[in-house]
Amino acid sequence: MHCCCAPCSVSCISSLITEGLKPNLFWFNPNIHPYSEYKQRYDCFVSFVEKENLDVTSLNVYDLGLFIKEVYTETENRCERCYRLRLEKTASAAVNAGLNAFSTTLLISPYQDHKKIKHIGEETAKKYCLEFLYRDFRPLFRSGQSAARENKMYMQKYCGCIFSEEERYKKTGSFDL
Repeated sequence: MHCCCAPCSVSCISSLITEGLKPNLFWFNPNIHPYSEYKQRYDCFVSFVEKENLDVTSLNVYDLGLFIKEVYTETENRCERCYRLRLEKTASAAVNAGLNAFSTTLLISPYQDHKKIKHIGEETAKKYCLEFLYRDFRPLFRSGQSAARENKMYMQKYCGCIFSEEERYKKTGSFDL
């Protein structure tokens, strides 16, 4: 399971465990910017994984250049391209680990495009001869956020990319030049 951050992972993982599944977690998020934000999210994720004694495969590579190369020509479609980048790496890691399915914690966020994630996940699954385990985790979003706050997890204020950070400041009106 691709994990975008610890707070989004909490309810997704517990839901899958309730189903009798034991997810192997995968960290790959080159979209997160700046590095200090990436480090806070990664450290929080590692603490969560260690505390819960979960299986994890981590591709802890801060590669902003990879993300920029992927999205710079089509910033309007950046989310779709970012989903594809991360789900491709997740599927590849699943194959290398001998797994037969993959998913993503992005599916818990009411702010992400589920149709696109599902479509890209299914497309990627075909390409890698895997199953894309689609679950609409959005009903668990608030409880997951509450659990994250109770556990004093770092709670980010934007999806992670430089563009979403800009949008965040523009929406709050605190973006003055």
